[in-house]
Amino acid sequence: MAKFYDRLTTELHKFIAKQQMFFVATAPNEGRINLSPKGMDTCLCLDDQTLAYLDLTGSGNETAAHILENGRITIMFCSFATKPLILRLYGQGEVIKPRDRKWPELIDQFPALPGVRQIICLHIESLQTSCGFAVPVYEFQEHRQKLVEWAEKKGDRGIENYWRKNNLQSIDGLPSNLLED
Repeated sequence: MAKFYDRLTTELHKFIAKQQMFFVATAPNEGRINLSPKGMDTCLCLDDQTLAYLDLTGSGNETAAHILENGRITIMFCSFATKPLILRLYGQGEVIKPRDRKWPELIDQFPALPGVRQIICLHIESLQTSCGFAVPVYEFQEHRQKLVEWAEKKGDRGIENYWRKNNLQSIDGLPSNLLED
């Protein structure tokens, strides 16, 4: 059943590359736990102990605020195909913004999408696979384009105004440092 690893294997790299969706979980020291679904081909393995995903503008910025407070992050991949598998990656998060030194070396590895907010890196401390026997089988149809259309319509100035209104702190009042350090 459950099996623990300290790094990604070749098979787990392949599993991650096939997934159309993943889930990101963070929590502040006190307050609400955040669990967010992600998609749109925005996730990649940088090496056997580092995963990164392109964080697009959303209704809140909980992940960045929680990582800044305590660093904890879990990412889960779940196979909805006929071969069941769940993969959880546990570790420390890092928020990389366009103004950061690491940005240029990472951003070109992702698809060009409007509304890019930051890159979230997970420095893996441990990972676990489990069976996923009770997870239903679903067939992927397509990635939704609503977020892309919304961001294109807003434009860069509109996105920044949206960030100022909705993304500078978590719902529990923690700063995200999105526009400042």
